[in-house]
Amino acid sequence: MSQKMHSPTPKLFVATKAFIINRGRVLIVRDSPRYEEGTNAGKYDVVGGRLSPGERFDESLKREALEEIGLEVVLGWPFFVSEWRPEVRGELWQVVGIFFECRSELDKVTLGEDHDDYRWIEPESYQSYNLIENLYPAFEAYLSLVSDQRAET
Repeated sequence: MSQKMHSPTPKLFVATKAFIINRGRVLIVRDSPRYEEGTNAGKYDVVGGRLSPGERFDESLKREALEEIGLEVVLGWPFFVSEWRPEVRGELWQVVGIFFECRSELDKVTLGEDHDDYRWIEPESYQSYNLIENLYPAFEAYLSLVSDQRAET
């Protein structure tokens, strides 16, 4: 008699992610091997993180920006929603990520302990960088948004 294997129910999280813009460039940050909950050491990501229960999404993203890069950001509109399912320390996670266009008047970054490098990149050149896979559709959506905005002016 064979038993059906059930996959474990993943832990559900909501994350906010920031496309921080300064002079038309987007900030990417590289995950450090020291990042305890990281699953993408050596790959570039954008600033952001999981919401804590009861935390407002905008406050979460502003907090993450201060912690990760030492910059204050102004949130714009969300432009993309995605989902990914990493395994973290043997647990299956389901993360629903909401991507926001954000602005920073400053470009001097002070990295927190979870990242070991950063770059301000032209958004069109995103494929030239070692990005985590879930950023590819987000960059495509952002480029489409920017293209639409340019067409309207």
